[in-house]
Formats: sequence, C-alpha cells, structure tokens
Amino acid sequence: MAIRSKAWISLLLALAAVLSARAEEPAAAGAEAVLTLDVDSFDEAVAKHPFMVVEFYAPWCGHCKNLAPEYENAAKELSKHDPPIVLAKVDANEEKNRPLATKYEIQGFPTLKIFRNQGKNIQEYKGPREADGIVDYLKKQVGPASKEIKSAEGVAAHFDDKKIYIVGIFKEFSGTEFTNFMELAEKLSSDYDFGHTLHANHLPRGDASVEGPLIRLLKPFDDLVVDSKDFDVAALEKFIDASSTPRVVTFDNNPDNHPYLMKFFQSSAPKAMLFLNFSTGPLDSFKSVYYAAAEEFKDKEIKFLIGDIEASQGAFQYFGLKEDQTPLILIQDGDSKKFLKDHIEADQIVSWLKEYFDGKLTPFKKSEPIPEVNNEPVKVVVADNIHDVVFKSGKNVLIEFYAPWCGHCKKLAPILEEAATTLLSDEEVVIAKMDATANDVPSEFEVQGYPTMYFVTPSGKVTSYDSGRTADDIVDFINKSKETASAVQATATASGKAADAAEKTEPVKDEL
Repeated sequence: MAIRSKAWISLLLALAAVLSARAEEPAAAGAEAVLTLDVDSFDEAVAKHPFMVVEFYAPWCGHCKNLAPEYENAAKELSKHDPPIVLAKVDANEEKNRPLATKYEIQGFPTLKIFRNQGKNIQEYKGPREADGIVDYLKKQVGPASKEIKSAEGVAAHFDDKKIYIVGIFKEFSGTEFTNFMELAEKLSSDYDFGHTLHANHLPRGDASVEGPLIRLLKPFDDLVVDSKDFDVAALEKFIDASSTPRVVTFDNNPDNHPYLMKFFQSSAPKAMLFLNFSTGPLDSFKSVYYAAAEEFKDKEIKFLIGDIEASQGAFQYFGLKEDQTPLILIQDGDSKKFLKDHIEADQIVSWLKEYFDGKLTPFKKSEPIPEVNNEPVKVVVADNIHDVVFKSGKNVLIEFYAPWCGHCKKLAPILEEAATTLLSDEEVVIAKMDATANDVPSEFEVQGYPTMYFVTPSGKVTSYDSGRTADDIVDFINKSKETASAVQATATASGKAADAAEKTEPVKDEL
C-alpha cells in the first residue's frame, strides 16, 4: 500500500538540542519553558504530569522551526496557569528517540499529542499553532470534557455557530447513557466542544420540547441539527464521525475548512476527489452536479471532496497528478487502489461514479518511468516494475523506500552504494531503492517513515530490515539471510514430492 499515514497527515502537514538527560521543570532565569524529553525521561514525565502536551519534531523541519518560538511563548504563559499546563518536546529525528516515534505513530513533523491522566488517554493536538491560540485552546482542554448548560444564556459562552457542538440532553446526570456520553466527551474533547443539559430549550437549534436521553450535534453545514438516541459508545462514535464532516468537503485556502479536510483524509473510507481551478474553471456547473452526486450516493460508503488546484498542490504531488489533467476526479478506495478520470466533463461525473460502484473501472497506478539505463550498483525501482525486480527476478532483494528530502535517506545513500558495490559479484543479490513519494508502494510493504527497508527472498519471504546502518551490517545481514538457488530448488522439489504423495494417498473412508 502507499504510505499508511492514518490519515494522511504527512500529505497535509509537515512539525533543539537536548537540554538535559532528565525531564525537569525549568526554573532558572533564561531556561526554556518547554521541557526537553528523550527516550530515557519520557515515561517519567508522562507519569508525573496529569496533563501534558508533547511536540515530536525534527531539527531540520521548517514547520518545526516556525512553531518553536510560538510553542515556547505558549509554554511560558501556560506555566502560570493554575494548575500549570506543561508543554514538552522530543527530537523524534534522533536515533535513540525513534522508538518513541514508532510507539506513538509519528508520521510527520511537527506532531503534537495531548497526554491525559498520566498517559492513559492520548489524543492528537488539533488546535492553533500560534502562541495565543495554543494558550486558549489548552486552557479549554484542561477543564472538564463536557460543560453543563444551565440556561439559554449560558450556552452562548460555549457555542460557536461556525463550529461543531455536541450536547447530551438528559433527565438526570446519571445512568448508563450519561456515563457513556461523558466517556466519549473525554475521548473526543480535543476534536469537539461538548456540553450537557437537562433542558433542550436551552439550545439554540432543534426541537426544544424533546426529552432525553438524546445526543444533539449542532453544525454549520448540511443539516444544521442532527439527533441520535443510541448511546452505545461505538454507535455514538459512528454517529459523530458520520455527522461531523460536510457531505462534500472543500479543499481550498479557507482555514475554516481545514478541520474537515483533516477528518476527510484521516478517514479509512473510500474517497472521491474532484479537482479543478476555482478561479478560471466552470466551478458552478461542476459543484451543482457533484453535490447532487454526493446526495445520490450518500448511502454508499464513500466521502466526497472538491478541491482547488491552487490549494491542493500537495495532493497532486502525493497522487502523481498534473494540473493539465484537470478537471479530474480521483477515487482512492479502502485498499489504496486509485481510479482516475482526467479532463472530465460535469455531465460525466455521475456515470463515472456508477461505473466505480459497479466495479467496472481499472485502477490507476502512480509510477515514475521505468529507467532505460539502470547500471548503477543500487538499482532504481519504480511502481511499474517493482514486482518484476523484487518478486519475479528469482533473486534476494534488499529494497529501500526513501523520500528525496529525507535526511536519514541522504545519509544512508552512500552506505547502500558501498554495500551494493561489495556484493556486485553475487548474482543472487540485488540492492534496490524506490522513491516512495513518486511511486505507489505495493501492499506487500508497510511504509510509515523514511527510510524503510525490506529484504525479499526468491521464495517470496518478506522481512523488515531492522539491523545496523553500516555497509558491513547490511552485507552481513544479506549473506546470513539470503536463499541460494540450490536451496530454493530443493524446497520446490520437496514441495512437489509432498504434493505428489498427497495425490497418491487413498482417502480414508468411513465404514458404515
């Protein structure tokens, strides 16, 4: 599959040195307000603080550098809060800290996570990235997950008609329904504002006479009020997920759309994406047809997006698309297969979507051209020939999945070259590399960061390479792990004999 970004944060967002080996709250004048943690001090800090925000960063990351002064200023201000709100950071680019990055599924920089209750509840930070916004957001987060609404006037302090607001309406603040609601509020409080009340008439929208228990979702798009009476926790989550994203998400430069955009790309559901130029293209006719199509297929498990090519260059690079293909529509299904129709006309959208649902479309694959000349020690592999080189060549293949901008990949490049040169005389071994940002990664491999290496034997055994990063380490691993042609032939012969024997064996019959 392509990079598993649990939702593609690496597509949409990119995030120094260690102050001390232990995590201590800064007290001396001039000390940083942000705690600097590493793999040795991390667990102790999480256990010590009931509420802590941690930034996982890389020193070379431009977004991280931009965030650093804002994060530090916010930490200084939040240290005055009662109780203090702790901000920390971890250099996830440092080798010793990579286990932390793996454990907490860090797939882009900077990534901020909120650790509640000594790490028992971990959430993505989804607030602003400037100091004042960070402060305001975290002051709300550190309070109760859901706030009681006691009057129509009181709701004004919490309700923002440009945001999603989730309210539980109850006859009393006890019982299974209330407990489940509060559990959900605690879990999703970094994503939504929650409230609870005994009286529906305190709320600005919806049936004021309804009696609880009931959950009401207020939103600024589509149906402005949606109610549910199913308080099973899983059902509540499904209800909120389905109701909290516009039927058609807009990918443009309007920051109000960005939270919905994040939810769209984080979803594991199939995604339909229509891209065109909002400034010069026939936007109105496409929007009309596309929104109608989203309504027509609303019962299908698929999400819809319409994107402006000026705002969605990252998506174009990710999918290997070009502006001169627009207007285009692309579907990525749950298995990461992609289906593309470029230069589409508005009146073709519905019929093309029907073909997708009927299984009549051929998947589209992102691939660089197959190299005409490929005589360097490290062979270049692309999506269109990776199965031929890696799985059908009958050789032992060590393959690196890399990104051109990745510092670790640049450091590894000459090491791989040295290892490949050492093994040039071994005709049973190939060392190869593939740019995972320019080619679709097959489903046999899981790539969550760069560089990622796998070793594939002639028999098809796939092993993640987790050994040392010197040329000698790589050569030693290959020599110990490779399958020889004679061994592969012997295995195949033994398998064939076993199959023949099984065919000749008379089946045992039950006697009457």
